[in-house]
Amino acid sequence: MSNEPLSLSHALASFDALWSPRIVTRVNDYDVRVAKVEGEHLWHVHDDTDEFFLVLDGELHISLREPAGERTVLLPRGAVFTVPRGTEHKPYAPSPTAILLFEPTGTPSVGDRHDEIPEHVDSTTGHALGT
Repeated sequence: MSNEPLSLSHALASFDALWSPRIVTRVNDYDVRVAKVEGEHLWHVHDDTDEFFLVLDGELHISLREPAGERTVLLPRGAVFTVPRGTEHKPYAPSPTAILLFEPTGTPSVGDRHDEIPEHVDSTTGHALGT
C-alpha cells in the first residue's frame, strides 16, 4: 500500500471485472476495497463480520433475509449501509455502479456461506476468473 493519496476514480478505471473488489488501501486489519457491479451477486452471509457499503456512483439494492422476513434496501449515490454479521444478503445493481467496501482483511466477497458460485468466479476469493 502506498503512503500517497489515491484517486478512487483512477483505481476504478484500472479494471473492468464486475463483482471483483480490488483493495485500494488498508486501515489496521481492514481492507478498503472498490468494485464495479452490475446485475446480481450471490446470496451469501459473513458469519463473523459486518460488511460496509458506500455507493460511489450508481445505485445498489441489497436484499436481506432477516428474522422478521425479507426486505430490500436501496442505496443511491453517496449512501452507506452496513449489513450486520450473520445476515444473509444479495446485492444487485440495476445499472453500472461503483462501490467501496470496508471489511476485515481476507474476507471473501462471497461470504462464509453462499449460493452456488458460477463457473466464472473463483470460489476462494469471489473474484471473476481471468481478470
